[in-house]
Amino acid sequence: MSYSQAVYRRAQEILERRREKASLQAQERFDEIEKKLPELEEIRQKLSRTGLEISKVFLYGGDKQERMDALMQKNLELQERKKKILTQNGYDEDALSVQYICPVCGDTGFVKNRLCRCHRELLKDIERENIAKIAPIDACTFENFNVDYYPREALENGVSPREKAKKIKDSCRRYASNFAVGSPNLLLMGGTGLGKTHLSLAIANTVINKGYSVIYGTAQNILNDLQNENFGRTDNIRYYERAVLNCDLLIIDDLGTEFKNSYSVACLYNIINSRLCARLSTIISTNFSFDEIDEKYDQRITSRITGEYSTLVLEGRDIRYMK
Repeated sequence: MSYSQAVYRRAQEILERRREKASLQAQERFDEIEKKLPELEEIRQKLSRTGLEISKVFLYGGDKQERMDALMQKNLELQERKKKILTQNGYDEDALSVQYICPVCGDTGFVKNRLCRCHRELLKDIERENIAKIAPIDACTFENFNVDYYPREALENGVSPREKAKKIKDSCRRYASNFAVGSPNLLLMGGTGLGKTHLSLAIANTVINKGYSVIYGTAQNILNDLQNENFGRTDNIRYYERAVLNCDLLIIDDLGTEFKNSYSVACLYNIINSRLCARLSTIISTNFSFDEIDEKYDQRITSRITGEYSTLVLEGRDIRYMK
């Protein structure tokens, strides 16, 4: 799972804020409770002295074990007394402890140098939030991809757009469910408003839930940002070349709508070729036909798309217009 450094940094910032908030809340709770229950202050001081005495046992001779057992017993009695006072006054017995969101890792994000489950879930949330800022990923699922908008009647080629859409939906669902690094590349084709973006985002939803990194963007926005990065204009850009080339799944939406120049063509070729060489998966959606793709791009790009991508073609009428 190859998340970008920006995603990891964002996760660390959130974890740090969680720890700080938990500590502040614990201190406020501690001050409030001790003010109401002065006896707890006396117990805290006794526990502190007991801890100091335990440390001294290791420095001096004598029967260490007997002395240690006595101090540990005293410590336990004080702890039990503290819990009893808290519960008798309507508090939880651990009300004076720091209450972390994740008690397993204490909001550090790590357990024995391995990512805690809460950390992994946080990375998924950040990845999804990044896409949600520019596309309706939360609203695009396989469950609400409605094939009833596609014509039931067969076209001249004898194929029903509705049946075809259903098969494509099922194919995309299987693709997402079985996704792993090195999964096939997909090319989603069809006219405007036929659900290509919906299916792409539904795949993204499932793949993110599996713990893989996903970058989604239009061809225009991705290529613009990479061009700005190349020329040092890094203010307010969303897509960085390293992340685009190394994420587990890259989704390029609306290929063909971008402004074409020598840089955009070279950049697109580099993305497609680099990810093919690295065996990293890419999904491309376009309103263009194969002839239009062939006319717009040079053979190095078209040969890789037509030869290395599994093609799914949606047919029918603009669903957004119908809605």
